[in-house]
Amino acid sequence: MTPQEEINQLTDKLNNLNFQYYQNSISEVTDFEFDRLLVQLQDLENRHPNFVREDSPTHRVGGTISKEFESVTHKYPMLSLGNTYNAKDLADFDERVRKGLGGADYEYICELKFDGVALSMWYEKGTLSRGITRGDGVRGDDITANVKTIRTIPLNIQAKNMPIRFEVRGEGFMPLTTFDALNKEREDIGEQLLANPRNAASGTFKMQDSGVVAKRKMDCYIYQFLSDEEIFSTHEESLLRLKEMGFNVSQTWEKCKSMDEVLAFINQWDKKRFSLPLNTDGIVIKLNSFAQREILGFTAKSPRWAISYKYQSESVSTLLESVSYQVGRTGNITPVANLKPVLLAGTTVKRASIHNANEIIRLDLHVGDYVFVEKGGEIIPKITSVDFEKRTDKLDNIQFPTTCPECGTSLVRKDGEANHYCPNESGCPPQIKGKIEHFIQRKALNIDNIGTETIEMFYRKGLVKNPADLYDLKRENLFDLDGFKEKSIQNILMGVEKSKEIPFKQVLFGIGIRFVGATVAEKLAIYFNDIDNISKATLEELLQVPEIGGRIAQSVVEYFQKVENQEFIARLKAAGLQLTHNAVEIVMEGNTLAGKTFVISGTFQNFERDDLKMKIEANGGKVLSGISGKLNYLIAGSEAGPSKLEKAQKMNVSIISEDDFLKML
Repeated sequence: MTPQEEINQLTDKLNNLNFQYYQNSISEVTDFEFDRLLVQLQDLENRHPNFVREDSPTHRVGGTISKEFESVTHKYPMLSLGNTYNAKDLADFDERVRKGLGGADYEYICELKFDGVALSMWYEKGTLSRGITRGDGVRGDDITANVKTIRTIPLNIQAKNMPIRFEVRGEGFMPLTTFDALNKEREDIGEQLLANPRNAASGTFKMQDSGVVAKRKMDCYIYQFLSDEEIFSTHEESLLRLKEMGFNVSQTWEKCKSMDEVLAFINQWDKKRFSLPLNTDGIVIKLNSFAQREILGFTAKSPRWAISYKYQSESVSTLLESVSYQVGRTGNITPVANLKPVLLAGTTVKRASIHNANEIIRLDLHVGDYVFVEKGGEIIPKITSVDFEKRTDKLDNIQFPTTCPECGTSLVRKDGEANHYCPNESGCPPQIKGKIEHFIQRKALNIDNIGTETIEMFYRKGLVKNPADLYDLKRENLFDLDGFKEKSIQNILMGVEKSKEIPFKQVLFGIGIRFVGATVAEKLAIYFNDIDNISKATLEELLQVPEIGGRIAQSVVEYFQKVENQEFIARLKAAGLQLTHNAVEIVMEGNTLAGKTFVISGTFQNFERDDLKMKIEANGGKVLSGISGKLNYLIAGSEAGPSKLEKAQKMNVSIISEDDFLKML
């Protein structure tokens, strides 16, 4: 079998497995087997890139870097809908429809209005060719690489009697489970929490690295079909056919033959919508017949045949009984409002996040106030305002603490940051225990059989005061502890030993540097290759890493300057953990660059830095870490380091552009 035939066979097989899993809920193979086939295909595509198909399932894992998004004019403008919040406006809309259609019979399709990001997808000859954001409704951004990572969007359609070119539209969204996990990680690394899933989805779809987008497991509900040919006569018919073709059409829509039925649908979903995997903020009501839509037409901004009913955000007033302060793993101090329990959006709310000291001042909060609490688009209930009509005269201002509520250390608040934090990393109990919990989690060292209660016991008994202490545990340390049997002791020690095989990127994440999440840790591991290079990196060198900003770079520099952290890393080294990145094997392309040495600085149009390094090595060249008399070329991209450029000029090193490099090949 030729490589092209192998690639075609694997592509078709994996696409069919995806279709069965996401459309029919059938798992024909295990996750392990699916991943094995995907790796096999990716390896073939790396060796034979000219045979990669547009609908290859390897696009799902991302990896494409977009330096900028091309602006695209929509063939059919993506108009907004008129909004209403009451039944009278709906009755008026219905009357306008009735008059516009001259009294003819008509029916509506009611759909939930999902709170996400409107996306446009174009298919040519059955293959997904473009994914575009709504933008301003006239022009949007081409985010095709990111759209392809959404596993429920088919990369290829096998459907009869379809136009050569057609468009589908849908609502891209971040599932609530993903949003919760993302905020948990942000809280864990000391980042400010994302406000709501819609903003998180919008930011994710505009990321330059599609590999990061893929890891967030975005989703999309399709709700519209468009083409130059008249394929369907009703919206109902199009939804049924789209579902049949393999698109992810939410089965929450309903056909209504009167405004009374529309109102019943609205009432039905008023509470039921909270059980869905994403947020909704209303109902969209559309005429079913496409011919009747043509009759009614459009205004300058919106169609006359559709309207959006928006649910009022449910808000309740309750007593703010007290404010407590939580200390996170990175020392962040988070104020939490303790409320008189109240029913909100189907759940009993007892606590609400206040985020930081600025928010206390902005809301003018006092203990004893009655406050309005909402969920709306938020996962965590939030206080929106004070019920000033119920405020009494003798309420004290809330004073944000100046010392840590756990260890008494003076709190720090850096310029430009909203949060206060406790700097006592090695002596503050919640930080110490939090660091150990962070270190052993699945995305880090993945040490099984150690939970929060076990960590609490280890800490209380003085066995583990630092994650490195885990590697000093012996059977005799654990044997006398309450509840520990031979089997549980064996499992813990085995889990600790197995963690020595965990890849460097996960170890780096587990180390727990402030602002360094799993994605940033992976980028640092790949870029610098080992822990020593990262520990010696200057602020300027760290800023050269893609998507590493000043706050992260400064945090990394400060971390490795501390003696206790240097000692911690030394203990991990001595324990035998993986502190070097195992680079991908280079497939040689030629020897054009043999004997030539290069240093890379800045960002590039056609290459991610790691890809450029591999390209140099694949053609016989060598990449050096710094500028010296032995260097032949400095490849300078945009935002190249000024000190590197200056040093190269002084040493008469040739400074070349990305285009110059490509010409050398």
